Amino acid sequence: MSDTKKTLMDREYTRRQFMKLSGKGLAGVALSSTLLSLMGCTRSQAEAGLVDTIATPDFLLVANRAKCTGCQRCEVNCTLANDGDAHPYMARIRVRQNVNFGDQGPTDDYKHGDGFFGLWGFKPDTCKQCADPACVNACPMKAISADPVTGARVIDEDKCVGCGACVNACPWHMPRVDVEKHKSTKCISCGACVAGCPTSALRMIPWEDVAKAL
Repeated sequence: MSDTKKTLMDREYTRRQFMKLSGKGLAGVALSSTLLSLMGCTRSQAEAGLVDTIATPDFLLVANRAKCTGCQRCEVNCTLANDGDAHPYMARIRVRQNVNFGDQGPTDDYKHGDGFFGLWGFKPDTCKQCADPACVNACPMKAISADPVTGARVIDEDKCVGCGACVNACPWHMPRVDVEKHKSTKCISCGACVAGCPTSALRMIPWEDVAKAL
């Protein structure tokens, strides 16, 4: 077995361990102090349900709503790094859609939820890098595939025709179609959003580090 294949298998094993441990959230999960430190959160924040995680193939992405101020700098950094332009609509990570009322939208009890009109908690959203991605299955041009190194689902611009099938198929509508280039784009796990977060509300933790802390 090659070292690369073994590394990928080890990452997937740790990823599955974490997903089994965390279930639908971190509230009530007995997390070690080492893992809490890696995630940049306190036990009380995790137990209050303020810490969201996305278990991508390459790393654990952590979004701490207790630290997020809704500044949307992650969106700007994402597009500057990937498009050479400050274009929040095209950002692969999204805060703007949750800024006012949180991810539940304007409901009768929105004052008890996230957003400017609620309890001032903000939730960044991005690609979940699904094991069985709907975007990949929906693409008529077979333009979306897994990167052999990171495991992130990436779009081949040479094949993409900008039809938007991937956007409609994704339950979270994470891909975006660039109206100028007529190409679809999505998160490639580059980390620009994490690097530019002024409050460290976002973290990318390699599975190798998670394995040591579980």
